[in-house]
Amino acid sequence: MQHLVVPTFVLDAERRVIIWNKACERLTGIAASEVLGTSDHWQAFYEQPRHCLADILALGKTEELDALYVAHSEPGESTHGLKAENWCVMPRVKKRLYLAVDAGPIFDEDGTLLAVVETLRDNTEQKLAQMALHSLAVKDGLTGLANRRSFDERLEADWLHATREQTPLSLLLVDVDHFKLYNDTYGHQKGDSCLKAVAAVLDTHVFRPADLAARYGGEEFAVIMPTTDLDGALRVADRIREAVMELHLPHSASQSADWVTLSIGAASAVPTIDQSPADLITAADAALYRAKHAGRNRVLGGELVAAE
Repeated sequence: MQHLVVPTFVLDAERRVIIWNKACERLTGIAASEVLGTSDHWQAFYEQPRHCLADILALGKTEELDALYVAHSEPGESTHGLKAENWCVMPRVKKRLYLAVDAGPIFDEDGTLLAVVETLRDNTEQKLAQMALHSLAVKDGLTGLANRRSFDERLEADWLHATREQTPLSLLLVDVDHFKLYNDTYGHQKGDSCLKAVAAVLDTHVFRPADLAARYGGEEFAVIMPTTDLDGALRVADRIREAVMELHLPHSASQSADWVTLSIGAASAVPTIDQSPADLITAADAALYRAKHAGRNRVLGGELVAAE
């Protein structure tokens, strides 16, 4: 095993390192002499003491897999081994790696555990590429917020959950006032910068993990807020509107203010089976229309009421 090109280490039945091959030295930056005869192998991968996959297999503590690994195989009758994947901080080489790990036991003729072999594969490049592709699929390329596809999927899921639990679901539709005039006056590059600045405000003020800020289309944005009633949605909307005003982005062509401003329509519902997510969008869009026609740079909202 010393000359295998695959990073490999072996633990005995007491979980002491008995083999730490050259490839493992290169991957971790830790020489075999530092870990042989010890149970300190975790230090090659993590900053705090924890079990590695070989430890879990040796101890039979497969219940720890969910807590310790982002992905793993389920222990099965057809194989005694385990597979898992995880981000490792690699303290000695000071770089974060995504490792695919295999652990397999070695038994004697009587079925007594003699050792556990753990092999490692650096899948960091593949994982980063996968994450980049996922980001392209779910994020808007200009603003970095969720894209329209992500918005549609999340709204559908949150609507179903709110219908089942009978909890409120709120939606904001956010429009940059007189954005066409802004583009005509300052050019499309400045227009893109304006949209990025507005998106950054949304990203800052929409901070609950369950909420979603998205680019809805053009100069329009949307915010989904589960378990939030209309009053709560209006408060968030007004904070967003004020934060954009405080950016003091000049807009000399605006017919509402000297700066870039927002009009926001809010709608909220405790969904019923007779309603759909489209009804919530229609209600928020109607509130946005009223906000624009009331002079812009304001927030208006309304409840989505169940049909009699």
